[in-house]
Amino acid sequence: MKSFLLIFFSLLLSCIYFPSCKKDSFITGRDAKLTTSTDSLKFDTVFTVTGSITKSFKILNNNDQKLLLSKIKLGGGLFSPYKMNVNGLATAEANNIEIAGNDSIYVFVTVTVNPTTANLPFILGDSIAINYNGLTKFVHLEAFGQNAVFIRNGLVAGNVTFTNSLPYVILGGLQIANGASLTINAGTKIYCHADAPILVDGQFVCNGTKTQPIIFSGDRLDDPYKNFPASWPGIYFRGTSKDNLLQFTSIKNAYQAVVVFQPSVNANPKLILKQSIIDNAFDAGLLCNNSNVIAENCLFSNSGKNIYVEKGGVYSFTHCTVVAYSNNFVLHQQPAVYLADADATNQTAALNATFRNCIIYGDAGFVENDLQTKKTSINSFVVNIDHCLYRAVTDPANSSITQSIKNIDPAFDSVDITHEFYNFRVTKNALAPGINKGVNTALLKDLDDKNRNVGLPDLGAYEKQ
Repeated sequence: MKSFLLIFFSLLLSCIYFPSCKKDSFITGRDAKLTTSTDSLKFDTVFTVTGSITKSFKILNNNDQKLLLSKIKLGGGLFSPYKMNVNGLATAEANNIEIAGNDSIYVFVTVTVNPTTANLPFILGDSIAINYNGLTKFVHLEAFGQNAVFIRNGLVAGNVTFTNSLPYVILGGLQIANGASLTINAGTKIYCHADAPILVDGQFVCNGTKTQPIIFSGDRLDDPYKNFPASWPGIYFRGTSKDNLLQFTSIKNAYQAVVVFQPSVNANPKLILKQSIIDNAFDAGLLCNNSNVIAENCLFSNSGKNIYVEKGGVYSFTHCTVVAYSNNFVLHQQPAVYLADADATNQTAALNATFRNCIIYGDAGFVENDLQTKKTSINSFVVNIDHCLYRAVTDPANSSITQSIKNIDPAFDSVDITHEFYNFRVTKNALAPGINKGVNTALLKDLDDKNRNVGLPDLGAYEKQ
């Protein structure tokens, strides 16, 4: 009996003086400390059928002792649009989950939107309940779901029109066949998957307006992916395409936003860009190879190569702002405008390019000359820089420069690289160097569709109001 009592008191003392005994037991009081890394998970617009990214949160046991979670339950259960994974187990309800003292577990969540008749985004809500020691803690779930027209490996073989009643999601790519045409109505939004280029062998017409622009972007609309360049391949105007128009069209986050190959097959320009924006392309905003392009009142911004012309061609840029600043995604390592009469294989052709009333500018971290030319053949090489503001240590060779401003900051409203906010208007600065420094043209409106000055217009895509 004495031996038994001795052993009992020895064990009791060991639990008092050695805390590991407590760590091996569960804390059961209602004062147990449990936290989650967030109180809510929010998913941006999720298209029907395609699903979303996976998001996660941690459940943290802030006690020295183990904590038993009696239940982790998805509110909607098996009928919820959300799916839950607890510590590697896909389930709608997990029971008796142990968390060691001062440890944590992960809960992963995805959402899939079922089609409905609603055209506008709709909110999908649910919650995850965490039960422990007679208490319940909730993590709220919220997603914006939207229906869309899904096109996988699409082929336009006739005359087709996209309307703005639903967004379009392109999977695998979309081709406009030779002799066919695709017209995009104002206000239409087109989201392309990472494997989905738009290939134009026929005619492509985008009829956006100021109040209802047409938008092309990647199909990941959740943070941080919605701002990533190279989210989708881009739009490619190939050899047989003709009479293409992009008006009030925004093309962003592509790998190569707009690529134009080969000369026109008729007397018209192969592509006309009007009051459009090409932004945040990883490799190139506008890449041209021996083609014919007209751009008016357009913004080409923050791409790996904003305007890159090779193997000559015929080009006209009027009242365009071409600007490049290094940011978290794309470094400004190439000139904002590069014009050459040869391509990488040393194939050459004549070049005729005019920039009138334009701003061509970028930060000076890696590039000395934001306007560069390269002549390598005996072909005709004509480059006119007429009433422009540009940044260059050395003027572009073989070029004619008329009444232009060199190496003066354009005084844009906002260039905030840290917060990825850019406003390339000059409305805040009455002394901006490009104000009233242009030459009169036939363009009476600016990129915002506001009137240009009756007298001398401002340089760039925007007129100071």
